Amino acid sequence: MSGEISCVDLSPAGRAPGRSQAGPHPLGGSIGVLDDRGADVIKSLLETDLYKFTMWQAMLHRHPQARAEYRFVCRNTPAFPLAELRAEVDAALDRLCTLSFREDELAYLGGLRYIKPDFVDFLRIFRFQRRFVQAGVEGDRLEIVASGPQVHVMGFEIYVLAIVNELYFRRFDSTAALAEGRARLQAKIAQLRRFGEEPARAHPFEFFDFGVRRRFSGAWQEEVVSTLKHEVPQFFKGTSNVDLARRLGLVAIGTMAHEYLQSYQALDVRLRDFQKAALEDWVQEYRGDLGTALTDVVGMEAFLADFDLYFAKLFDGLRHDSGDPIVWGEKALAHYAKLRIDAHTNRLVFSDGLDLPAALRIHRHFADRTQLGFGIGTNLSNDLGPAPLNIVMKLVRCNGQPVAKLSDSPGKTLCADETFLAYLRQVFQIRRQDTLPC
Repeated sequence: MSGEISCVDLSPAGRAPGRSQAGPHPLGGSIGVLDDRGADVIKSLLETDLYKFTMWQAMLHRHPQARAEYRFVCRNTPAFPLAELRAEVDAALDRLCTLSFREDELAYLGGLRYIKPDFVDFLRIFRFQRRFVQAGVEGDRLEIVASGPQVHVMGFEIYVLAIVNELYFRRFDSTAALAEGRARLQAKIAQLRRFGEEPARAHPFEFFDFGVRRRFSGAWQEEVVSTLKHEVPQFFKGTSNVDLARRLGLVAIGTMAHEYLQSYQALDVRLRDFQKAALEDWVQEYRGDLGTALTDVVGMEAFLADFDLYFAKLFDGLRHDSGDPIVWGEKALAHYAKLRIDAHTNRLVFSDGLDLPAALRIHRHFADRTQLGFGIGTNLSNDLGPAPLNIVMKLVRCNGQPVAKLSDSPGKTLCADETFLAYLRQVFQIRRQDTLPC
């Protein structure tokens, strides 16, 4: 797809915020998040990324006493102030905290070989506690904070982001947006079919949907994922959305995110050793499953200094999420070569703001040297014309101490405490980059 945009009206369709209505679900059972038209935002607690469950299990088993604070941040300028959504978000959070996992959902999770029975039992009795998450406004900004026991608040992230996105995009002309989105989706499929005519490389092109957090809507994400499954199954291999993976018969994709490693900056290990401690606990938890390590919590150079032969043999691959993907990939392959590990037995996964042309370009560069995977998020689940929101909900404190991510991309570093950020740079000998305050 060339990136052309049809001339359609994609402006917000009215500014009066709808008032969410709470009440009994007409069919009984689980109650979803409703807007004033009765359409659910969150229908199931499986509507989240797989890695939320894998990190949740690891923290429950190893650090159940940890306390944490997560904060919502919008990195770009929305079409209207997100503060206007505050009442709707509050109502959505009220309803989210009424949901529980159904037995069929727990059975699916229990069927994943790396999910342990005691964690399924924990989820069976789990409920989100409304007192642990608060929404407010500061000027035009929407502020959302989740704070409390980490095993009770770490799950809020993806639901909050999906709720904010869907409530925001409900104010746009959905008819025009969906028509444009379907045209763009067909263009992606045509591009993949053309790519399929190219000479085969040593390793195939495989991509996954990583789009829950910034999707236009739940219905649109399902349409995209279902269409890709049926139209290009030779390339499309799964989704991070656990609910869609279960219902559509796809592989659920995911391992760990930044918050898991960042938590170890505030646990009982030397700061210099936090990555090694986090990776070691992951190995002990999953015993060979879920072996893709995230590399950019304090930058690729600092990660590789800790990722020695021991870890390189225990993990199947690495995930890129910031910085130049070609430079990063070359560093990864050079590291494997230095350790005398055959890169053809490992996988590099790329997931940093990808679209299909970028993923294909990276694949052409590396596919004869190593296995590859591509997680595409916003460009699959929210490529309909209106500018997507660049929103995150990040861990900022653990056990009362600040934590930070020193991204390989300037402007993506997040930290609530400049003093700690400076100390972290000093410990890992990292030069100063642009920082987003929380």
